[in-house]
Amino acid sequence: MTFTVPAEHIDWRTKGLWRPGPAISLEEFAASRPSLFGGAFTWPVMVADRAAIAHNIDTMARFCARHGLEFAPHGKTTMAPSLFAAQLRAGATAITVATANQALACRAMGVPSVLLANELLDPGPLRWAAEQVEQGFGFLCFADSVAGVRAMDDAVRSVRGERPLRVLAELGHPGGRTGCRSVAELTEVARAAAKASRLELAGVAAYEGGLPDVEAAGRYLDGVRAAVHELAAQGLLGEEVIVTAGGSKYFDAVADRLSGAWLPGHRLRTILRSGAYVSHDDGIYRGWTPFVRIPEEGSLEAALEVWAQVISAPEPGLAIVGLGKREVSHDEGLPVPRRVRALDGTPRSPAGLRVRSVNDHHAYVEVDAGAEVAPGELICFGISHPCTAFDKWQVIPVVTDDYTVVDLIRTYF
Repeated sequence: MTFTVPAEHIDWRTKGLWRPGPAISLEEFAASRPSLFGGAFTWPVMVADRAAIAHNIDTMARFCARHGLEFAPHGKTTMAPSLFAAQLRAGATAITVATANQALACRAMGVPSVLLANELLDPGPLRWAAEQVEQGFGFLCFADSVAGVRAMDDAVRSVRGERPLRVLAELGHPGGRTGCRSVAELTEVARAAAKASRLELAGVAAYEGGLPDVEAAGRYLDGVRAAVHELAAQGLLGEEVIVTAGGSKYFDAVADRLSGAWLPGHRLRTILRSGAYVSHDDGIYRGWTPFVRIPEEGSLEAALEVWAQVISAPEPGLAIVGLGKREVSHDEGLPVPRRVRALDGTPRSPAGLRVRSVNDHHAYVEVDAGAEVAPGELICFGISHPCTAFDKWQVIPVVTDDYTVVDLIRTYF
């Protein structure tokens, strides 16, 4: 596995690092093993816990292996080649993406196979994908309309070669995101893909993450399984059949309903696509992860922290911290105080502190009676929703337990 990301450097443009002097490579900077609190960084800065990242990757790899699932983790969470490489080394067979640009980035990084979890309609990216498939690139995308199938086939028909562009007919649910709303519509799309001159129907795709609870997800996935049986009965599926589903809320239901050899006469590949697990969080996924329901299967650890400085304590009960919407995710819950670092470096509990709201670069922190913070002190915050946290940082320091920086994650959004 060769990742071909060009050499990157740190300089005055790198948010969170204090680098007024000449540029330095990421590798050289990490090799110096700086302390997060030693002057090489400024506030706020988001960091990733090395041990937690490794634990989460290993936990999901083991879960998939136990349940006979292939794993194509959703890369839009991190868009980080170093994390993609770690996920692939742990057994992932592909990286899932949401857009054509993300697929292009993965190809440039050296990712061997990509699953685009949307219907691709732009002629230019479609032709590019078909050309890359001719060169051995693994590529799958969704289709949820006959019009979409026709657009795909028209776009790639002129590409030289014989390898087809492989598509997955997507079954959605009422009120959900994309996907056919009925088995009848799915059958029409599957039949159109099977008849197309340069497309190949590879299987069926689904997404259960928008449903309200695990019971609803289970019913939907039962419907996906029944739909696959219907397509097989109509002779629309080949010898190998891919069935893919799985966000980060109900991957236990995917394992329960879709794993195993339940399609006689076909070689079934069930591919899970969960992505937020890699860093987990201290917010929505702490409560949503299936490991809350199935603790015997494992656990995930929150790996991301944002360190920010108290810049004002203008009135009793209020502290203003230099942390805002441009530095921390806020769409699925506000940051959560995890610890305070006093001016002398002594850690203490964040008890009595709560984030009330955030502006562009300021967080309003409520301070209960009996608790206090002083200007200049640092507060460590956990985040909620990693999918809108990684994209705010081009470079993320990777730290050990004592906050020695041992690596840097580079993101490409």
